[in-house]
Amino acid sequence: MKDARRSGCPINLTLEILGDRWSLIVLRDMMFGNRRHFRELLTKSEEGIASNILADRLRRLVEEGLISRADDPSHKQKALYSLTEMGIALVPVFAMMGAWGRRFLPVTETLSIRAELLEEGGAEMWAAFMEELRAIHLGAPRPSRSVFGELQAAYEATVAKRAAAIA
Repeated sequence: MKDARRSGCPINLTLEILGDRWSLIVLRDMMFGNRRHFRELLTKSEEGIASNILADRLRRLVEEGLISRADDPSHKQKALYSLTEMGIALVPVFAMMGAWGRRFLPVTETLSIRAELLEEGGAEMWAAFMEELRAIHLGAPRPSRSVFGELQAAYEATVAKRAAAIA
């Protein structure tokens, strides 16, 4: 973690950690795409991050405490990245950013469906999603509701709908 900060302003401090071009994208892909390995984060993102930038952002996010890095028990040469409580606590921020983007920017239905559902679901859905992320990333007990599953099913339905319209 950095020792010198520009100021003690909470917005400044947050921007010092998350204000670059890629950190929020990496966290988004971990949160909504359950991408937890370097290769997944590198190849499955719409935005096409460079490997050196990804390596730097993962290192910084680990240093800042938003994610953790552990050896992957299924493969000796892979690292498994997990959201920490600090990273999981960003769910409401992502929900509000998605709502703002949907309202003011030219989004696509496919890539904004999760934001739409999170906006409509409100704080109750965000809390349920954070509970599920704790199970996925921190080993907490699995909740009965799978918000991740709901969001993924809605995304897949919009992809199928778009494919059918094109065909």
